[in-house]
Amino acid sequence: MVDYSVWDHIEVSDDEDETHPNIDTASLFRARAELQRLQAEELQRLQAEAQQLRAEERGWEAKLEELRKKEKSMPWNVDTLSKDGFSKSVFNVKPEEKEETEEQKEKKHKTFVERYEKQIKHFGMLRRWDDSQKYLSDNPHLVCEETANYLVIWCIDLEVEEKHALMEQVAHQTIVMQFILELAKSLKVDPRACFRQFFTKIKTADQQYLEGFTEELEAFKERVRGRARARLEKALREYEEEERQKRLGPGGLDPVDVYESLPAELQKCFDVKDVQLLQETISKMDPTEAKYHMQRCIDSGLWVPNAKDGAGEQPQGDSGAQEQPKA
Repeated sequence: MVDYSVWDHIEVSDDEDETHPNIDTASLFRARAELQRLQAEELQRLQAEAQQLRAEERGWEAKLEELRKKEKSMPWNVDTLSKDGFSKSVFNVKPEEKEETEEQKEKKHKTFVERYEKQIKHFGMLRRWDDSQKYLSDNPHLVCEETANYLVIWCIDLEVEEKHALMEQVAHQTIVMQFILELAKSLKVDPRACFRQFFTKIKTADQQYLEGFTEELEAFKERVRGRARARLEKALREYEEEERQKRLGPGGLDPVDVYESLPAELQKCFDVKDVQLLQETISKMDPTEAKYHMQRCIDSGLWVPNAKDGAGEQPQGDSGAQEQPKA
């Protein structure tokens, strides 16, 4: 900053004629102009700094007001003791989360479900907002990821069992829990500290919030139906594979596959279970082709040759020969 005190002892007149003869008039006026310029620049800088400080002050005041509003809207800000003797205000601070392994998560979920399954199902059957809020107030331990995960699995189970109306009811409560968990993440607080805010929003008919809830609910129900279909298809494939394994003949071939690969005239022989017709049909076929098909019939169990017949020989049709019905 410029020290202007050096100019304090100089006294000059605006009248050029009264200037002391030892003072150069032109130099004096240049000095005066420079002083005025520096003073103007300094004043402008100070005004800019003051304006910036006022803007920053308004910004901090706005942030402080926002924090005050958020604090007022937070439940359990007063250290009132619960019936268990612990302070509910601890819920306002979200604990630091340590990364859990899949094994730890699975064990935690299993333990939680074993302990609270009955209560989770009760919550899943509630319909009214007030009933849900009161039940969570009485059972705040249910406000967690484990409850949401259980409800999701339960929805899929109900859809697989074709209990569609019940699935839609539980789906509604699933989205209630998921919205509470998402609200907790956005506020960076424990979910138990903000579930009342969710019900306040949803019950006061915040149109945008209600529409978002409804859209997510419908999308979730569609995802549940898709997961249920996928589970049924997988179960069907597994069942068919088990049945196929049971059908496999002594040579490891599936009789159904072998039957479908046979020429139409051979299929007819097995359809009518006529050994003589089979012998006649084989005798009319190319020997190599006939041997190929009959060996596959033996390997699949479609044809069980008589003990007197060799494994690779064409059946002779004697009375001791048996035919294994196709699966």
